[in-house]
Amino acid sequence: MDDHIPPSTPQKLAAEALGTGFLVFIGVGAVPATLIINGDSPFTMADLGIISLAFGTIVVATVYAFGHISGNHINPAVTLALAVTRQFPWRRVPEYLAAQVVGATLGALAIVGVLGQQANDVGLGVASYGEGVNAGQAFTGEFIGTFILVLTVLLVIHRAATPGFAGIAIGLVVFAVIIPLAPATGASINPARTLGPMIIHQLYGGDVAWSQAPVYLAAELSAGAAAALVYLALTTARRVPQPMATTTVTAPA
Repeated sequence: MDDHIPPSTPQKLAAEALGTGFLVFIGVGAVPATLIINGDSPFTMADLGIISLAFGTIVVATVYAFGHISGNHINPAVTLALAVTRQFPWRRVPEYLAAQVVGATLGALAIVGVLGQQANDVGLGVASYGEGVNAGQAFTGEFIGTFILVLTVLLVIHRAATPGFAGIAIGLVVFAVIIPLAPATGASINPARTLGPMIIHQLYGGDVAWSQAPVYLAAELSAGAAAALVYLALTTARRVPQPMATTTVTAPA
């Protein structure tokens, strides 16, 4: 692609679909892959670490692969936050969200295509409540996890942030958030990642707890909006009193 020609809308939407599909295939796909390999062996902290690493590394890869085309949101909560902070036009939010959900669904379909019905039999990596976890806990967990992720994204792409390291920082925060959150909710922290595997799991005869989906979506999207407001509070230009001068000092906006 010529560096002087900006990507077209179809190219941006294709990049969002591909990036989200890669995220689901690699990250979510690591869950059934681990369960299939383990067989009757218990799930361990090492297994969780490998799954978290799969998510983190694919996020790093997609940031650098697709970021220059679509911005590599690959998460409706991120798209919403960028719109709230006026870094992304509201009129394009619906098409980005649609591309992300399509990509997540295709990514989940690819898991079945590679691992077969076995992947569906072990749950296809669908995010769901952990044992003994109620809706309030699930909402709290997904809200906190998504908030941490989205606020990190917004701050590391700020023009005053250290350049060149956004992808690494975002990948690391995804890796880190999954570890404490996974036992409670499966650590979706992404509405597209929530829906895509659910859709394919249902189509292949799986038992999907659709009643949990609104909790995930509400928590993740509200966390994206909340992160945007905190970002604005932290970075919006403000006047600072100058006792010996009349000039003002502003924080980067």
